Amino acid sequence: MNSINNLGIIIGISLMYAAPLIYTALGGVISENAGVINIGLEGMMTFGAFVGATVGYYAQNPWLAFLVAGIGAGALAILHAVACITFSADHVVSGIAINFIGPGLAVFLSSLFFEGAAMTKPIPLEFKMPQPLNGILPEKTFINSVFNQYATVYMAFLLVAIVWFLLYKTRLGLRIRSVGEHPRAADTLGINVNRVKYIAVILSGIFAGFGGAAMSIAVVANFRTTLISGQGFIALAAMIFGKWKPFGAMWACLLFGAAQGLVVYLGGTAINIPSTLLAMAPYIITLLVLIFVVGEANGPSANGLSYEKNQG
Repeated sequence: MNSINNLGIIIGISLMYAAPLIYTALGGVISENAGVINIGLEGMMTFGAFVGATVGYYAQNPWLAFLVAGIGAGALAILHAVACITFSADHVVSGIAINFIGPGLAVFLSSLFFEGAAMTKPIPLEFKMPQPLNGILPEKTFINSVFNQYATVYMAFLLVAIVWFLLYKTRLGLRIRSVGEHPRAADTLGINVNRVKYIAVILSGIFAGFGGAAMSIAVVANFRTTLISGQGFIALAAMIFGKWKPFGAMWACLLFGAAQGLVVYLGGTAINIPSTLLAMAPYIITLLVLIFVVGEANGPSANGLSYEKNQG
């Protein structure tokens, strides 16, 4: 029975850590299906984590904090959209700039709101994201360990289905995919290519902000500079591993979340594994997956290519 409970704990931790990756990877799926590479997911996720923790602390409302975190990161994504779409900047260079701007802006604003500190004050536990099934499921059981999750976990899986429906069953989704595959053909059909790209990039920022908030108001209860340490890049790898599809990205995030869950679990046991080795494990697994499993992955045909209406 003990081993079953331990397995439940590992699965539960894995789901908790996979949720922020799922939000962010979905943002990447939307943006890159529209033809805009978004390396800046890490910076957007970091800024969203800061906004979520700050609003959560002052407003003491986790739902408002979650929503505003998405809006804040979406505003940051506008910078990436303007650079890549309006001014035809290199998508990778712009994304790298966002990865500097996001954390830098978060630390600067943190010092303004929290008396010079580079981290926010902790959100009281009663004002963290709620656990809908808390107290309903029997305690110290496999089912409770797996399913007694923060609301952000359930919403992450729901959004996977919503994004799939958006991309493959709606007119907007068809337009997003068409401008990512062949923007000139979409243009000749009367689709405003740049407008669709803007919508997709802003949505990717909002989703990355949700991912950051899922860390700062659910997994933990505050923002600090090391909170988002490469998770935006892991989400980007999950998107590639998932072949730029919502459900594929979800399964990849679950894999990487399982790696993180195993690390957290082993760190709390008596097994003598160096903490530095445990900390490296999720990133090593990400690299191995990209090298040996993904191989040569090809995204949308026009991904990363700037489009100008009057170009030849």
